[in-house]
Amino acid sequence: MLCPCRGKLKLLVVSLSFVILFTWLYLLVGNSENGRSLLLSACLVESTEARLLERDVLASRVREVEEENRQIRLQLSQSQGLAAQPAEGNYGNQQWVASADTGPEDVENTAEERANHSECSRSPTAEKCELIHVACVCAGHNASRDVVTLVKSILFHRRNPLHFHFITDTVANQILSTLFQSWMVPSVQVSFYDADELKSEVSWIPNKHYSGIYGLMKLTLTKALPSNLSKVIVLDTDITFATDIAELWAIFRKFTEKQVIGLVENQSDWYLGNLWKNHKPWPALGRGFNTGVILLYLERLRRIGWEQMWRLTAERELMSMLSTSLADQDIFNAFIKQNPVLVHQLPCFWNVQLSDHTRSEQCYTEVSDLKVIHWNSPKKLRVKNKHVEFFRNLYLTFLEYDGNLLRRELFGCPSQASSESTVLQQALEELDEDDQCYDFRRERIMVHRVHLYFLQYEYTPTDDGTDITLVAQLSMDSYCPKFHQRHFVFVHRLQMLEAICKHWEGPISLALYMSDAEAQQFLRYAQASEVLKNRKNVGYHIVYKEGQFYPVNLVRNVALRNVNTPYVFLTDVDFLPMYGLYDYLRKSIVQLDMANTKKALVVPAFETLRYRLSFPKSKAELLSMLDMGTLYTFRYHVWTKGHAPTNYAKWRTATTPYKVEWEADFEPYVVVRRDCPEYDQRFVGFGWNKVSHIMELDAQEYDLIVLPNAFMIHMPHAPSFDISKFRSSPSYRYCLTTLKDEFHQDLSRKYGSAALKYLTAQRNI
Repeated sequence: MLCPCRGKLKLLVVSLSFVILFTWLYLLVGNSENGRSLLLSACLVESTEARLLERDVLASRVREVEEENRQIRLQLSQSQGLAAQPAEGNYGNQQWVASADTGPEDVENTAEERANHSECSRSPTAEKCELIHVACVCAGHNASRDVVTLVKSILFHRRNPLHFHFITDTVANQILSTLFQSWMVPSVQVSFYDADELKSEVSWIPNKHYSGIYGLMKLTLTKALPSNLSKVIVLDTDITFATDIAELWAIFRKFTEKQVIGLVENQSDWYLGNLWKNHKPWPALGRGFNTGVILLYLERLRRIGWEQMWRLTAERELMSMLSTSLADQDIFNAFIKQNPVLVHQLPCFWNVQLSDHTRSEQCYTEVSDLKVIHWNSPKKLRVKNKHVEFFRNLYLTFLEYDGNLLRRELFGCPSQASSESTVLQQALEELDEDDQCYDFRRERIMVHRVHLYFLQYEYTPTDDGTDITLVAQLSMDSYCPKFHQRHFVFVHRLQMLEAICKHWEGPISLALYMSDAEAQQFLRYAQASEVLKNRKNVGYHIVYKEGQFYPVNLVRNVALRNVNTPYVFLTDVDFLPMYGLYDYLRKSIVQLDMANTKKALVVPAFETLRYRLSFPKSKAELLSMLDMGTLYTFRYHVWTKGHAPTNYAKWRTATTPYKVEWEADFEPYVVVRRDCPEYDQRFVGFGWNKVSHIMELDAQEYDLIVLPNAFMIHMPHAPSFDISKFRSSPSYRYCLTTLKDEFHQDLSRKYGSAALKYLTAQRNI
């Protein structure tokens, strides 16, 4: 069937070669009538009239040759397209797009674009400092994580200010608003729109696609986005950019007056209806279009009555199709089928679709051809493509790329700083760089990127109002002298997390201090862990690394602020709570009337030096192990003052809760109401981070109550880098002492004469 096409192709190639050869000979030899070379006529002919005549003849002939070449290129590209198609009629998009353009230049441009070589296309460019608008629909924890990789790829290449418009559910709004507020990228604006307010616009459409109702939201953008916004690039969250998004934005200038939507042809056979027997897709023009990347001319869409037009199209087709299979894409294609003149076809390298069995490999011949990669298969990175390893590596580069490096200014594009960045800049300017403790003070005011609810989180409040969340923090900054490997520390910490989940069935709020790459390691571990992936009531909050110290109290505060229960159990990830502690604490909350009194319930802490421990199932077993030397009271041999006020001797025989008094350096692990004071963020790394918090609880007149039948055990682990710094650096210890004195002064100003006892106690040590 392809033989006639191949014969025609050879004939066209030969014809093109002859035309080019004759044109070259004509220009070289010149006009045979006057015997002079046209290339030399400007130098040899003195007559102005003769020169003008010959120039006109040359210009006329060049135009004729260009027109012949254009026609041959057009026929050649159409023949190539026909030869590549398995069935007749599969290239409808190419046919009508050429006819929809307005002149021969545009027809030629279309043929060139179809070749999909970026160096050959005459791409317009966006104006310097022109604001580019980008819209995404994002719902849920997973999509919020995906959109960060998309944003990183855009920020990496961009040279223009950006305004992101996110249509979100409540979950994505909380995650992304916190992320961008803490990211503070210059020349980036972010707006959020409530998806719940738009659901009624599309909820009447039955949709079989896994994206659910959110997969239809792009149809509502003319209504959702501001009425004064004229153009926007609309992207799926599973997109990766390999070039500056300004190049895509500039294509708006190539739209004809009637064109309102820019799309790339669908690269699978879905809309051809030949994937399986009785396959009946929605109507589409040729192969149809993919809506992972859309240029929307909002101003023109509103003018033609887009909202009514897509509704009528959907209603008409649903009478026979009953539901959509590919969400908004089906409705867009049915609309285009009826109104082809409204669409501008984009070169396919602007949406290289990596689903199984696509024609995406025809969109590029080398790396420089790539513009946008679209992971539009449910298999995502496991999709079948002979170049998938290259695409996967490109995606992973942005996935693990340090987002802090993207906080760069756009030179030559002045932007108005956000209020947060202005306050931060003023605070930095007030610091004395010659101060010996400058690094400590700078760390206190540093703003870290925060990604809340990094994994799926589900929580249902209890009816009795006694629910309690275990609050902890975790870092990978430890050194293991035995193994000399941070990987060992990483796995050990996450194994501890698995053990905590087995001991504590209640909700957990865990803040993790990690780099972008470490966060992805954690994600892979959690998704593979049978324990972690089945626990949905654990909120994982990533605080991204920056600076030289571990901001332990900032990380604790992130976990504390994102608690959904009325009470919190403030602990560390290296402690295993006793079995049944969750239920015991809830009962104690009621018995001690914590809802109406200010109490901090102390959970006595113990420790073992053994990595393998038969965990005690009761207080009696624990006391036996304590007597045998298998367990010890926590830090009795290195930091007795930290837990001595718990009065372990009394605890051994206690059967009812008992009150203890605050003493200097007391740092127990406590249960308090969620509205307790936050940790003081001036204390970073090792030293006084918990001591200062207990001191402030006492200053606010919390009663310290020890629970007689509760306990927790500290498991051994490698020492942190910060404790090593404390032990080895006199400067570190000096600055910690300075920060202590300043904390005492602030406490006195805040609580008056009642706080003088803390300063006195400190001086008596």
